[in-house]
Amino acid sequence: MKIYSILLALCMMSTVSFAQSKEEKTVASQVEILRKAMVDADKAALEKISDEKLSYGHSGGKIEDKTTFVSNIVSGKSDFTSIDLSDQTITISGNTAIVRHTLVADTNDNGVVGHVKLYVLLVWSKEGNQWKLLARQAVKVPA
Repeated sequence: MKIYSILLALCMMSTVSFAQSKEEKTVASQVEILRKAMVDADKAALEKISDEKLSYGHSGGKIEDKTTFVSNIVSGKSDFTSIDLSDQTITISGNTAIVRHTLVADTNDNGVVGHVKLYVLLVWSKEGNQWKLLARQAVKVPA
């Protein structure tokens, strides 16, 4: 009976630790909107979800502001034909959310087909009731 009680307690703790809060679910939804907007080159969605002070860092060291980020996606200069996200974690502290995940994507930048696997850090800031992308930094996954 004692072992059963311990196992039950452990199962309950693991369930609680994996439950997402309402805010974490909202941020996860925003990440999905961003992913879809990048694949679809949806200018309106990208502009709506991005903070005016966006700092968008690429794995090669290039950093873009909001205008350049949106323009490069919409023009096809930075063209994601597919994006898959995995191993996502979300941490919220006040009006700031930190999201980490692994991004695997197929690209077609300026007509050059490619494939990337990146670790990505996203920083989201809550303005009113809306989470906006404030910063993004990517690094290449070591081979």
